Amino acid sequence: MDNRNYLLGRQPILNRAEELMGYELLFRSADSLTAEVKDASQATASVILNTLTGFGMEDILGTHKGFINVELELLMDDSLIILPREQVVIELLETLELTPELVARCRFLKENGFSLALDDHLYSPAYRELYEIVDIVKVDLMLTPFLQLEEVVQQFAPYPLQLLAEKVESQEEFRHCLNLGFDLFQGYYFAKPSLLTKKRMDASGATLLKLMRLLNEDGEQLEVVAAFRGDPGLTYKLLLLVNSVGVGLRTNIDTVAHALTILGRQQVKRWLQLALFAGNDRRGTESPLLDLAAVRAGSMEEMVSRSCGLTGIHCSAEQAFMTGILSVLGQVYDIPMDEVVRKLNLSDEVRDALTSRRGGLGKLLQVAELLEEMDYLNLDATMAELGVSPDEVFSAQKTAFAWRKGMD
Repeated sequence: MDNRNYLLGRQPILNRAEELMGYELLFRSADSLTAEVKDASQATASVILNTLTGFGMEDILGTHKGFINVELELLMDDSLIILPREQVVIELLETLELTPELVARCRFLKENGFSLALDDHLYSPAYRELYEIVDIVKVDLMLTPFLQLEEVVQQFAPYPLQLLAEKVESQEEFRHCLNLGFDLFQGYYFAKPSLLTKKRMDASGATLLKLMRLLNEDGEQLEVVAAFRGDPGLTYKLLLLVNSVGVGLRTNIDTVAHALTILGRQQVKRWLQLALFAGNDRRGTESPLLDLAAVRAGSMEEMVSRSCGLTGIHCSAEQAFMTGILSVLGQVYDIPMDEVVRKLNLSDEVRDALTSRRGGLGKLLQVAELLEEMDYLNLDATMAELGVSPDEVFSAQKTAFAWRKGMD
C-alpha cells in the first residue's frame, strides 16, 4: 500500500423523512487529482484502505452508513473483511457479471454482517436469487423513464429490500418517488443548497444575524443576553444545540450567560451560525444542509489555520469559518447576499468573497465548493492559484469531518 493522502467526497443519502442515513463515499488521490485510473480494482482497494487509515471511519460517517463502490476483484478478496461491517454498505457495480460465484460471495458477506446494494440496477428475473440477498437496489432516475417508476416499484415489491432513488434532481422527482414508496433518496436535489426551496428569513433568523453582529463587534454580554430574551424559542433551540454536542462538560448549559462563560464567545458564535440552518429545520443535526455548511466552514477555517502563505488571504481562521457558513446561507433563504453582508458589517475581504468570489478568501471558498462538487480538474488549478497544497486540503477536510461528527 502507498502512503498518499486522499480527498473525500460525500454525497448524502436520505430516508423518507429527509434525514441523513448515510453517504456515498467517493475518493481521489490528493497527489494525482487529474490522473486516469487504469486498474480500477487495485485503485479502489488502495484508496479505501488509505482513506480509512487517513480519516478514520468514525470521523467520516459518525453514526451513519457509508456506501462504497466495489469492483469484482476487491469483492472476492478477503481484505474486504477489514471494513467495519456494521457501517459499510457494499455497492455492487452494474458492470459485474452475474455468476454463481458472485451470488455465493454475496451470500457469504451478508451472513457475515455486511449490507449489500445493487448500483444503477435495472430489474431482471435473472437476478431473483440476488434480490433475496441484497438490502438495497439503487434505481438511476436518469436511466429509468419517469412513467416506468411505478412498474419498477411493483417489480421489486415481492423482495425484502429497500429501493433507493438515485440522481434525484428536483422536488418533483423526490415527491413522485416518495409517493411511489421509495425508501431512500440520493442526488443533487439534496446536496446542492441552491436547489432547495427558498424561504423567507423569519424573526429568529433576523435575531441570529443581530446576535452574530454583536459578537463580531465584541458587544456587551448584557446586550447579547437581551437579544436572546427577545426570542424564547431561539434561546431554547440554541441551548438544545449546544447541549447536544460533546464539549466535555459535566453539567448542562442552561442559560445563555452560562453558555457564553463556559464555551467562550467563539464557540457560541459558531453555534449561532449553524443555528441559521438547524434552528427551524425539524431534522436538526440530521439536515444535509447543515452537514454541507459545517464541513465547508470547517474546511476553510482549517486551511487558513494550517497554511502560512496563502496567496492574497488577510483574514483570520474565524473569518474563514464564518464566510463558509454565510456562503450557504445566501443560497437557502430568500435574502440577497448583499443584505446579509450589510447587516453583519463584514470586512471588504469577506464581502468580496461572498458576493463575487473575489480575492484570496474568494478563492478559498471556491476550493471548498469544488471539493464538495468533486470537480478535481478545476480544484487542482484553484489550489495552485491560492498556494495551498493537496496535503493541506486533505488535513483540513479531515479535521472538518471530525468536527462535524462531534455535532451529532
